[in-house]
Amino acid sequence: LNMSLQDGASPIMEQLVFFHDHVLMIMLMITTTVLYMMITLIRNKQTSRFMLEGQMIETTWTIAPAIILVFIAMPSLRLLYLMDEVHNPALTLKAVGHQWYWSYEYSDFTKLEFDSYMIPQEEQQESTFRLLDTDNRIVLPMNSPIRLIVTAADVLHSWTIPSLGVKTDATPGRLNQTSFSINRPGILYGQCSEICGANHSFMPITIESVPAKYFINWASK
Repeated sequence: LNMSLQDGASPIMEQLVFFHDHVLMIMLMITTTVLYMMITLIRNKQTSRFMLEGQMIETTWTIAPAIILVFIAMPSLRLLYLMDEVHNPALTLKAVGHQWYWSYEYSDFTKLEFDSYMIPQEEQQESTFRLLDTDNRIVLPMNSPIRLIVTAADVLHSWTIPSLGVKTDATPGRLNQTSFSINRPGILYGQCSEICGANHSFMPITIESVPAKYFINWASK
Protein backbone atom coordinates (compact mmCIF):
# COMPACT_ATOMS: atom_id res chain seq x y z
CA LEU A 1 0.00 0.00 0.00
CA ASN A 2 1.52 3.28 -1.11
CA MET A 3 0.54 6.17 1.16
CA SER A 4 2.60 8.71 -0.77
CA LEU A 5 2.93 9.85 -4.39
CA GLN A 6 4.23 7.48 -7.03
CA ASP A 7 7.96 7.53 -7.72
CA GLY A 8 8.69 10.18 -10.33
CA ALA A 9 9.62 8.91 -13.79
CA SER A 10 10.24 12.40 -15.22
CA PRO A 11 12.19 15.47 -14.03
CA ILE A 12 8.93 17.43 -13.61
CA MET A 13 7.36 14.76 -11.40
CA GLU A 14 10.49 14.64 -9.25
CA GLN A 15 10.22 18.41 -8.79
CA LEU A 16 6.53 18.06 -7.95
CA VAL A 17 7.37 15.50 -5.25
CA PHE A 18 10.03 17.84 -3.82
CA PHE A 19 7.51 20.70 -3.80
CA HIS A 20 4.93 18.49 -2.08
CA ASP A 21 7.45 17.63 0.66
CA HIS A 22 8.47 21.29 0.96
CA VAL A 23 4.87 22.46 1.51
CA LEU A 24 4.20 19.54 3.87
CA MET A 25 7.17 20.59 6.05
CA ILE A 26 5.87 24.18 6.22
CA MET A 27 2.43 22.90 7.19
CA LEU A 28 4.01 20.71 9.89
CA MET A 29 5.86 23.70 11.38
CA ILE A 30 2.69 25.84 11.35
CA THR A 31 0.62 23.06 12.93
CA THR A 32 3.24 22.44 15.63
CA THR A 33 3.50 26.15 16.48
CA VAL A 34 -0.27 26.68 16.67
CA LEU A 35 -0.72 23.51 18.75
CA TYR A 36 2.02 24.63 21.16
CA MET A 37 0.41 28.07 21.54
CA MET A 38 -3.05 26.56 22.15
CA ILE A 39 -1.73 24.19 24.82
CA THR A 40 0.19 27.05 26.46
CA LEU A 41 -2.95 29.23 26.55
CA ILE A 42 -5.05 26.42 28.03
CA ARG A 43 -2.51 25.60 30.75
CA ASN A 44 -1.63 29.23 31.60
CA LYS A 45 -3.89 30.40 34.46
CA GLN A 46 -2.38 33.88 34.70
CA THR A 47 -4.45 36.83 33.50
CA SER A 48 -3.72 40.55 33.18
CA ARG A 49 -6.45 43.18 33.11
CA PHE A 50 -3.95 45.78 31.86
CA MET A 51 -3.09 43.87 28.67
CA LEU A 52 -5.60 45.46 26.31
CA GLU A 53 -3.51 45.53 23.12
CA GLY A 54 -0.36 43.99 21.63
CA GLN A 55 0.88 45.81 18.56
CA MET A 56 4.03 43.72 18.28
CA ILE A 57 2.25 40.37 18.21
CA GLU A 58 -0.35 41.69 15.76
CA THR A 59 2.42 42.92 13.47
CA THR A 60 4.18 39.55 13.74
CA TRP A 61 1.15 37.41 12.94
CA THR A 62 0.40 39.64 9.93
CA ILE A 63 3.91 39.60 8.43
CA ALA A 64 4.80 35.97 9.22
CA PRO A 65 2.03 34.40 7.05
CA ALA A 66 2.98 36.71 4.16
CA ILE A 67 6.60 35.51 4.35
CA ILE A 68 5.46 31.87 4.53
CA LEU A 69 3.27 32.37 1.44
CA VAL A 70 6.29 33.74 -0.47
CA PHE A 71 8.24 30.55 0.36
CA ILE A 72 5.34 28.51 -1.08
CA ALA A 73 4.55 30.74 -4.07
CA MET A 74 8.07 31.06 -5.51
CA PRO A 75 8.76 27.33 -6.14
CA SER A 76 5.11 26.88 -7.15
CA LEU A 77 5.33 29.53 -9.88
CA ARG A 78 8.68 28.17 -11.04
CA LEU A 79 7.16 24.71 -11.47
CA LEU A 80 4.08 26.14 -13.18
CA TYR A 81 6.19 27.79 -15.89
CA LEU A 82 8.46 24.73 -16.25
CA MET A 83 5.44 22.50 -16.85
CA ASP A 84 4.15 24.83 -19.57
CA GLU A 85 7.36 24.87 -21.63
CA VAL A 86 7.80 22.76 -24.76
CA HIS A 87 11.47 22.65 -25.82
CA ASN A 88 12.37 21.25 -29.25
CA PRO A 89 10.60 17.88 -28.97
CA ALA A 90 12.30 14.81 -30.44
CA LEU A 91 8.95 13.09 -30.92
CA THR A 92 5.29 14.06 -31.18
CA LEU A 93 2.53 11.79 -29.94
CA LYS A 94 -1.14 12.50 -30.55
CA ALA A 95 -3.69 10.93 -28.20
CA VAL A 96 -7.39 10.89 -29.09
CA GLY A 97 -9.97 9.93 -26.47
CA HIS A 98 -12.99 7.88 -27.49
CA GLN A 99 -15.85 6.25 -25.60
CA TRP A 100 -14.13 4.24 -24.16
CA TYR A 101 -10.61 3.71 -25.45
CA TRP A 102 -7.61 5.74 -26.61
CA SER A 103 -6.15 5.94 -30.09
CA TYR A 104 -2.61 7.15 -30.79
CA GLU A 105 -0.79 8.65 -33.75
CA TYR A 106 2.98 9.09 -34.07
CA SER A 107 3.06 12.24 -36.18
CA ASP A 108 6.74 11.89 -37.14
CA PHE A 109 6.20 8.47 -38.76
CA THR A 110 4.14 7.36 -41.72
CA LYS A 111 0.99 5.42 -40.84
CA LEU A 112 2.11 4.61 -37.30
CA GLU A 113 -1.18 4.68 -35.43
CA PHE A 114 -3.25 2.26 -33.36
CA ASP A 115 -6.12 1.92 -30.90
CA SER A 116 -5.47 0.96 -27.29
CA TYR A 117 -8.12 -1.03 -25.40
CA MET A 118 -8.09 -2.37 -21.86
CA ILE A 119 -7.33 -6.10 -21.63
CA PRO A 120 -10.53 -7.85 -20.44
CA GLN A 121 -10.27 -9.51 -17.05
CA GLU A 122 -10.83 -13.02 -18.44
CA GLU A 123 -7.92 -12.57 -20.87
CA GLN A 124 -5.42 -11.20 -18.37
CA GLN A 125 -2.25 -13.03 -17.41
CA GLU A 126 -0.72 -13.18 -13.95
CA SER A 127 1.88 -10.56 -14.88
CA THR A 128 -0.67 -7.90 -15.92
CA PHE A 129 -2.45 -5.38 -13.73
CA ARG A 130 -6.24 -5.48 -13.55
CA LEU A 131 -7.93 -2.45 -15.21
CA LEU A 132 -4.52 -0.94 -16.07
CA ASP A 133 -2.99 -3.00 -18.88
CA THR A 134 -3.82 -2.47 -22.55
CA ASP A 135 -3.56 -4.61 -25.67
CA ASN A 136 -1.40 -2.00 -27.44
CA ARG A 137 1.11 -0.13 -25.29
CA ILE A 138 2.51 3.28 -26.15
CA VAL A 139 6.22 2.76 -26.82
CA LEU A 140 8.34 5.87 -26.16
CA PRO A 141 12.09 6.50 -26.03
CA MET A 142 13.54 7.43 -22.65
CA ASN A 143 15.62 10.58 -22.09
CA SER A 144 13.96 12.27 -25.07
CA PRO A 145 11.73 15.37 -24.97
CA ILE A 146 8.27 14.27 -26.10
CA ARG A 147 5.42 16.54 -27.16
CA LEU A 148 1.95 15.23 -26.43
CA ILE A 149 -1.10 16.55 -28.29
CA VAL A 150 -4.42 15.51 -26.77
CA THR A 151 -7.94 15.77 -28.14
CA ALA A 152 -11.23 13.84 -27.99
CA ALA A 153 -13.62 12.50 -30.60
CA ASP A 154 -16.83 12.54 -28.59
CA VAL A 155 -16.90 13.73 -24.95
CA LEU A 156 -14.43 15.12 -22.42
CA HIS A 157 -11.59 12.82 -21.39
CA SER A 158 -8.34 13.38 -19.51
CA TRP A 159 -4.99 11.78 -20.39
CA THR A 160 -3.19 11.18 -17.11
CA ILE A 161 0.05 9.46 -16.08
CA PRO A 162 0.69 10.15 -12.35
CA SER A 163 4.35 9.04 -12.36
CA LEU A 164 5.10 11.54 -15.17
CA GLY A 165 3.20 14.42 -13.57
CA VAL A 166 1.09 14.71 -16.74
CA LYS A 167 -2.64 15.40 -16.73
CA THR A 168 -4.12 16.96 -19.86
CA ASP A 169 -7.80 17.37 -20.72
CA ALA A 170 -9.00 15.89 -24.00
CA THR A 171 -11.64 18.24 -25.39
CA PRO A 172 -13.59 17.67 -28.64
CA GLY A 173 -12.61 20.19 -31.31
CA ARG A 174 -9.56 21.40 -29.37
CA LEU A 175 -5.89 20.40 -29.26
CA ASN A 176 -4.20 20.58 -25.87
CA GLN A 177 -0.44 20.35 -25.73
CA THR A 178 2.01 19.31 -23.05
CA SER A 179 5.49 17.81 -22.90
CA PHE A 180 7.46 15.39 -20.78
CA SER A 181 10.65 13.35 -20.71
CA ILE A 182 10.90 9.86 -19.23
CA ASN A 183 14.15 9.38 -17.32
CA ARG A 184 14.04 5.61 -16.70
CA PRO A 185 12.96 2.48 -18.56
CA GLY A 186 9.88 0.56 -17.50
CA ILE A 187 6.12 0.41 -17.81
CA LEU A 188 4.05 3.38 -16.63
CA TYR A 189 0.33 3.25 -15.99
CA GLY A 190 -2.43 5.84 -16.03
CA GLN A 191 -6.16 6.22 -16.57
CA CYS A 192 -8.69 8.67 -17.91
CA SER A 193 -9.33 11.02 -14.99
CA GLU A 194 -12.40 12.78 -16.38
CA ILE A 195 -15.80 11.18 -15.78
CA CYS A 196 -16.69 10.42 -19.39
CA GLY A 197 -19.52 7.91 -19.18
CA ALA A 198 -20.44 4.37 -18.23
CA ASN A 199 -17.02 2.83 -19.01
CA HIS A 200 -14.94 5.70 -17.68
CA SER A 201 -13.01 3.30 -15.42
CA PHE A 202 -12.07 1.02 -18.30
CA MET A 203 -9.87 3.13 -20.59
CA PRO A 204 -6.38 2.86 -19.09
CA ILE A 205 -3.12 4.23 -20.49
CA THR A 206 0.06 2.11 -20.62
CA ILE A 207 3.46 3.50 -21.62
CA GLU A 208 6.48 1.32 -22.27
CA SER A 209 9.65 3.35 -21.87
CA VAL A 210 12.60 1.90 -23.79
CA PRO A 211 16.07 3.06 -24.95
CA ALA A 212 16.10 5.02 -28.20
CA LYS A 213 17.55 2.21 -30.36
CA TYR A 214 14.78 -0.19 -29.28
CA PHE A 215 12.18 2.46 -30.06
CA ILE A 216 13.60 2.97 -33.56
CA ASN A 217 13.51 -0.79 -34.19
CA TRP A 218 9.90 -0.93 -32.98
CA ALA A 219 8.81 2.06 -35.07
CA SER A 220 10.46 0.75 -38.23
CA LYS A 221 8.65 -2.62 -38.13
